[in-house]
Amino acid sequence: MRAMLLKAVGEPLFPADLPPPTPGPGEVLLRVEACGVCRTDQHIADGELPPPRLPLVLGHQAVGRVAGLGEGVVGIALGTRLGVGWLGGACGACKFCLRGQENLCPGARFTGYHRDGGYAEYLVVRAEYAYPLPEDLPPEALAPWLCAGLIGYRAYRMVQDRQVLGFYGFGAAAHLLLQVARHEGKRVYAFVRPGDEAAKALALELGAFWAGDSTESPPEPLEAALVFAPVGSLVPKALADTEPGGVVVLAGIHMSPIPEMPYRLLWEERVLRSVANLTREDAKAFLEIAPKVPVRAEVEVFPLEEANRALEALRRGRLRGAAVLLP
Repeated sequence: MRAMLLKAVGEPLFPADLPPPTPGPGEVLLRVEACGVCRTDQHIADGELPPPRLPLVLGHQAVGRVAGLGEGVVGIALGTRLGVGWLGGACGACKFCLRGQENLCPGARFTGYHRDGGYAEYLVVRAEYAYPLPEDLPPEALAPWLCAGLIGYRAYRMVQDRQVLGFYGFGAAAHLLLQVARHEGKRVYAFVRPGDEAAKALALELGAFWAGDSTESPPEPLEAALVFAPVGSLVPKALADTEPGGVVVLAGIHMSPIPEMPYRLLWEERVLRSVANLTREDAKAFLEIAPKVPVRAEVEVFPLEEANRALEALRRGRLRGAAVLLP
């Protein structure tokens, strides 16, 4: 099978011809239809999130068709469309799993990190970590749902009771979650990279009440903020923009250092919290609401062999919405 292989961090992905993987007990083989390109993929490739093994096939937003079943898999038919996200497995027995926090399981395994991912023609996934997807949308429109949507929704659920929200960084996750927030009647202010007029235009087009540079202040104090950009300097800015009792959620797996800041930014019972990964319950909840909105992903499509170009576009902030690879 064709695949784009990470052989060494800091180097371009390498086109490779690999044998298709074989599904083990409880696993499903998928023929990949599309795979989203995530900021986390970039962090792994650049060594900011060191991979646990090399070589490695990146990609954890894969849409595919069932091409093979491992021993013991029942209730899944060949040809079924399934989605694969970041969480590829958890132990099911530790204290975190038992209290519904499998995202914190010390034995968790992640797609495109511990397990080979979707920058390839085929991948293998544990059956219970694959999600049924709609048939009425093209695969490239669904791929961003599987990380930008799922982990973004976990972050959003932490502030779902608030009405005035700020989104810092307006890329794959923010443009999907803005649609959910507007569907639920929230007022959303979008903060973009300075000078990124295309991102401002997209935010307004999707229903943001206001869009401005990340250096600007919102027209009114925020009740909560979601920081999607991996930029630590945005944390004190987001806290300063929130009202007393506000909540700031850090929605990324990796972030640059957070600068020293005065206590007054946290005072008045503001809350600063992170999101780690996701659970299958998050996936079920998002995949239930997304078709009802309906959530529409803005995508830029690249052939599989141009994965390096897609990653570079992501690094430089040159994407409108999300990048998706098609094998």
